[in-house]
Amino acid sequence: DPDMPFVPSIPEDQFILVEEGDPAVIPCRTSDPDAQVTLVNSLDKSVHALYDTKQGFIGNFPAGSYTCKTMVKGVEFKSDEFLIYIIRATSQLPVEIEALKTVYKTGETIVVTCVVFDNEVVNLQWNYPGKVKEKGQIKLDDIKVPSQKLVYTLTIPEASVKDTGDYECTARHATKEVKENKKVVITVHDKGFVHLEPQFSPLEAVNLHEVKNFVVDVQ
Repeated sequence: DPDMPFVPSIPEDQFILVEEGDPAVIPCRTSDPDAQVTLVNSLDKSVHALYDTKQGFIGNFPAGSYTCKTMVKGVEFKSDEFLIYIIRATSQLPVEIEALKTVYKTGETIVVTCVVFDNEVVNLQWNYPGKVKEKGQIKLDDIKVPSQKLVYTLTIPEASVKDTGDYECTARHATKEVKENKKVVITVHDKGFVHLEPQFSPLEAVNLHEVKNFVVDVQ
């Protein structure tokens, strides 16, 4: 198609996530398999890479924006702009779940943290008793120094007995079919369950050198 030398790309194709060190494909494909195509970067400088008419340019590209060019009957055409993002990721998915405490009273705030190490982009989902009512508040902290970690914090304000159960986070790798899940069990009691009964008066007297026992029943 001389009026459409580049096959139209969908928005999802224009944002390319690639792990450090891995090759990427810039998918500017031509409607004419014999077309001569040039790849340029954001500075309009030519970038040398292998071109496959069915895929596009293949190579190890630095992060940034790229555009493809071709000539049809002396007229220059440009493709859509493609953005490459380099992400830090490992083939493994180290995940830890942390809870400051696992036993709460009604009205207290439950806090559970899920930490993903050495990966910049993951898809993380929480499962917990109050999820259907969207009771939880989720916050993400992306920490780079001294090492890469994503800290997802789930907060449940005004906890009730119904919030008792399994709190589970599932992390999925951005580019590989890898997932990891961790779980902690949280218990919420209706009220405090320790009852003290002292077997002595608020004020007691004792003689010098006298041995006296103070007894407390704990229920």
